[in-house]
Amino acid sequence: MKAGARLLCLCWLVSMKSIAAASPPSRDTINAALLAIRDRALVVWPLPAIALEGVKGLASLDPTLAFSTTAEHRLEVGYGGHMSTSYAMPPDDDVAGWSRLIDQVTREAARHSRAIASADQDLTTEAVIDGFLSKLDIFSHYAGPREAHERQGSRNGFGGIGVRYDGNPAGIVLTDVLPESPAAAAGLRVGDRITAIDGEKLDSHDLPLVAMKLRGPEGSVIRLSVLESPSGTLSQKSLRRGLVVPPTVTLSIDHGIGLIAVASFNQNTGKEVADAVRKAKAAIGFKGILLDLRGNQGGLLDQAVMVADQFIDHGRILATRGRHPDAVQSQDARPGDAGEGVALVVLIDGRTASAAEILAADLQDIGHGVLVGTNSFGKGAIQTVVALPNGGEMTLTWSRFVAPSGYALHGLGVLPAICTAGEGKATDDLKLAGGRAAPPVLFAAWRGVAADDMQQRFKLRAHCLAADHGGDQADVAIARHLLTDRTLFARALAVSEALSTPALGRGGTAFEQR
Repeated sequence: MKAGARLLCLCWLVSMKSIAAASPPSRDTINAALLAIRDRALVVWPLPAIALEGVKGLASLDPTLAFSTTAEHRLEVGYGGHMSTSYAMPPDDDVAGWSRLIDQVTREAARHSRAIASADQDLTTEAVIDGFLSKLDIFSHYAGPREAHERQGSRNGFGGIGVRYDGNPAGIVLTDVLPESPAAAAGLRVGDRITAIDGEKLDSHDLPLVAMKLRGPEGSVIRLSVLESPSGTLSQKSLRRGLVVPPTVTLSIDHGIGLIAVASFNQNTGKEVADAVRKAKAAIGFKGILLDLRGNQGGLLDQAVMVADQFIDHGRILATRGRHPDAVQSQDARPGDAGEGVALVVLIDGRTASAAEILAADLQDIGHGVLVGTNSFGKGAIQTVVALPNGGEMTLTWSRFVAPSGYALHGLGVLPAICTAGEGKATDDLKLAGGRAAPPVLFAAWRGVAADDMQQRFKLRAHCLAADHGGDQADVAIARHLLTDRTLFARALAVSEALSTPALGRGGTAFEQR
């Protein structure tokens, strides 16, 4: 009996210890999130509604929690149907008060819920902020500290050595060595195998762990054991990590046509595209540029604008509208870039989204590029990234893009001049006067539909259904055909210009008044 009693007491102490270790979200982080949503979110929601959804988010950790409000302005929280706690709700505009309430509810819930008690601060923070954002839109989301760090690396670069690799039983096999990277300076080559980092052998099946080991602070030293290819010589190399910004642009040149594929937009994309355009123009027999945006789901908007500016010498290329003053932006093209005046065909598909759609709409509406493919995704909502005190970040929809010809892109997408959705993608007859080219009346309807008429927008999209055309060589063949036949290219370019208003299409006053 004594032993049993001691066991019971020990279990109780462990239970109490886990409860004491419960970590509610920091008030600073919750305050920052609530303030950002209140002041910046595109859609207005009352602060109490947002805050209460955050409280209810705790149910994602323990579905037995129940929440209700009373006419006396109180919040009732139930625990598995056995008991409940009542809280006075703060005034509607009291951000700090709502943060305190969330803290109180989390701490009390930990006393009655094993799931809440065992959750660390990252989990409770994610549950609450996900609750906040559930009232907004599908594009607003939260990333915890670790995920936010990865996202920041993708956008802005990270400390590393500049390699891509695959797992292999004999080690990590390099598939790419970025030019001007620490790896390139150290003489690493494609085919080399990294067998150990800082003396520790690598598990080739755990590639995320390999990534963590290769990354580190800029300037820090990393020691690699490398099985060199093709000699098989084992060597030891010491490298100093540098800033690595993943490349997003690839260039190939064939028969005078420069094919520039843009996978996404990070802080180097504009410069990479400018370099690619200059190299393509230097090719013997240069005919034009094929800009491939298929599968590009966006990224940094300012870089997409920079790419548009490469090809456009004047006119409005960015106009956004939102509640926050900083969400209302406009930008005009500036002359003097390498892509101005070149023949340009742009490939888009159903996975072309966000910043990539904005770029495509700019190039088409200002009359510079022929779009080929399917309807784009239809995401004209623009997000701002809010850094939070806990190291996480909240991506918040705060504005909408308006195309140069005046239509709101969100929920509609970009209509290509040459639609390749469905059957019949032969390149010998583009049928520009018929079903292959979008008729002028369709472009007129596309540009005239009301921003809130989602039913009509859905109907319009049916004329060239969005589809995944990544890697579709038929679309590429059509683009090549257009770039090698200037008469045909001019006819295709006129398809999307037919009913556009010159003042709108070229940044005039009519557009500025919208």
